[in-house]
Amino acid sequence: MVTKSSRVKTYSHRGQTTRPALRFALSEFLTINHLCMTLIDAVGWFTSPRRPSLLRMHQRFARKGSSMKKVTALAVLAGLTIALTGCTDSDATDPSPGTSGDLRKVRVAALPISETAALWGGIKAGIFREQGLDVEVVPAQGGAQAIPALINGDIDFAIGQPFGPFRADLQNLGVVIIGNYASSYADGDDINAVVASGKSGITRPAQLAGRKVSVNSLGAAGDVTIMAAVEKDGGDPTKIKFVEVAFPDAPAQLAAGNIDAAWVTEPFITQMRKRGDVLVVAPYQATVPGLTTLTTITSSKLKDSDAELIADFSAAMKKTLTWAKDPANEKDLRQAIKDNLELPEPVADSVRLPAFGWELDRAGLEQLATLAQKYRVLDRRPDFDRLIQQQ
Repeated sequence: MVTKSSRVKTYSHRGQTTRPALRFALSEFLTINHLCMTLIDAVGWFTSPRRPSLLRMHQRFARKGSSMKKVTALAVLAGLTIALTGCTDSDATDPSPGTSGDLRKVRVAALPISETAALWGGIKAGIFREQGLDVEVVPAQGGAQAIPALINGDIDFAIGQPFGPFRADLQNLGVVIIGNYASSYADGDDINAVVASGKSGITRPAQLAGRKVSVNSLGAAGDVTIMAAVEKDGGDPTKIKFVEVAFPDAPAQLAAGNIDAAWVTEPFITQMRKRGDVLVVAPYQATVPGLTTLTTITSSKLKDSDAELIADFSAAMKKTLTWAKDPANEKDLRQAIKDNLELPEPVADSVRLPAFGWELDRAGLEQLATLAQKYRVLDRRPDFDRLIQQQ
């Protein structure tokens, strides 16, 4: 996964005591990987030198006895983040010339990363127009961030990592997964890996215990699968010191000695290995081979009220992901990356893309949730019969 922007976060979500809906907005707001610069410019509070850190605010609001006024205020800020991020920018896909009034407008939230090439490419290829849909891609800064917008009806669908819908289901917020989008590889070179500094002496997963390891988002698939890989190799997963570092910043943090190892994606894996860093483990392959990385989600309200839209969008997505897997379309797929992301052309031409596909691997998702519960990232498993509604 290659991202367009880079930010560093070093906080986690713990000690939550607010009501479910507000708690979800608060916790997921604090785990967003990258905040939109539009929001920072628009809300002067965020740039004030006097403001408390988001971590201190979260800790203060989570303390027993915190007033609901404070919790509500932060929830409003989270909603403002979503609203501003929902505004289309240069990454958004403009309606195609000649779009007729007969097409139904659909808003889809997706991260500005290389994996979104399938969606961008499918739109440009006219696949969604064939289903009567005019799709607007809304740049999201995280899958979980899009969930409040889904619930409010500001967007129709979202593409994001599984832990957003996992947590939404645990709070019964009315979110369903209607299809897969992308998965890792069960064998061969995978799309992510833990890479350690060549000076650290780390060569195997067990040696990550007691070391500082970065992930792009705390409390998600990265740290969960790393803990599982360490335990499988005989190490103590509870002793890993996880910190949150955006993928593009991880190579510099590792070189500076601020971390001992980093969980990263391409092109960073190749770049770091070329300079002498060591690939320690591909944690998805070591724990849940072929694990789902991105899912397609919507609200249960939309699913129940507009079956025609769900069917049309699902059919277009299935055809789009099949199109993206066809080697004959690779040139167009990579052109979509160049058109929508500010990446050097050699990177766009060589970055390893995931395994695209519409059919969900429910067993893999359930295994991931079981591991998350085991390592106390989730307090219980989602209701998969309610959450997964494959179309």
